[in-house]
Amino acid sequence: MSETAGPLLFTVEDGIALLTLHRPHEGNSLSPDLLVALEAAWARVESDAAIRVVVLTGAGERHFCTGAAVGELAVGKGGLQNIPYHAANRFSPRQCAVTKPVICVLNGLVNGGGLHFVADSDIVIGCAKAALMDSHVNVGQVSALESQGLARRAGLGAALLLSLAGKAYRMPAERAYQLGAIDLLEPTAEAAMARAMDLARAMTANSPQAMALSKRAIWAATEMNEPASLSYGWELLKSHWAHPDFREGPASFQEKRAPDWNPDPNARG
Repeated sequence: MSETAGPLLFTVEDGIALLTLHRPHEGNSLSPDLLVALEAAWARVESDAAIRVVVLTGAGERHFCTGAAVGELAVGKGGLQNIPYHAANRFSPRQCAVTKPVICVLNGLVNGGGLHFVADSDIVIGCAKAALMDSHVNVGQVSALESQGLARRAGLGAALLLSLAGKAYRMPAERAYQLGAIDLLEPTAEAAMARAMDLARAMTANSPQAMALSKRAIWAATEMNEPASLSYGWELLKSHWAHPDFREGPASFQEKRAPDWNPDPNARG
């Protein structure tokens, strides 16, 4: 196990990276140093072949992430005006094009910029006390990025309700689960984390490359229409035919043994 302290805790064990937003006394808000730490963490996840699955959560008992640190909103504002979206926003798994599965565990309130992790993770597991809120407009800010991702995941109405009502509305976990913003709902934060770790352990037994390509194909359905998305998925599927895992899977099944997956996405043969 390895661990990195500071605003982001990063531990790795048995192929699972656990990332914990670690500013509990500030609602796990996204300070500049936490944003930098998250970008570095996603780069580490991608480069480390020993990491197969990521679990992301927040520290403490009340908040998953309350969004941007409001007192520091002006930091870097002038310099960001001429920087495109993909260069300026590098803290969520999707923004950093993470190819490995990311499970997000909501242990409490998710507000504002914290909704990026709901919108951009592959699987979202929440506990009963979790809630979604978007207070951008209450502090004179525009809800334009995470709200678009939430609209894709939970529907246009949910995104508009949250972004326009602001602090006047907190979406309960049960409602978020009904709309698809939360994929699995557990009674407590402890149960949600246990469910995430059980899933993560099961997923480490899957072909890394097959999961990466499956993830790309499915997310493509939110970025392009048919038939373009189907054609893209077909090309991803065919590209896997040259990877060793394509033959190792059926071989291990026939021989009744555990598969020996190749974690190198560029492996051939």
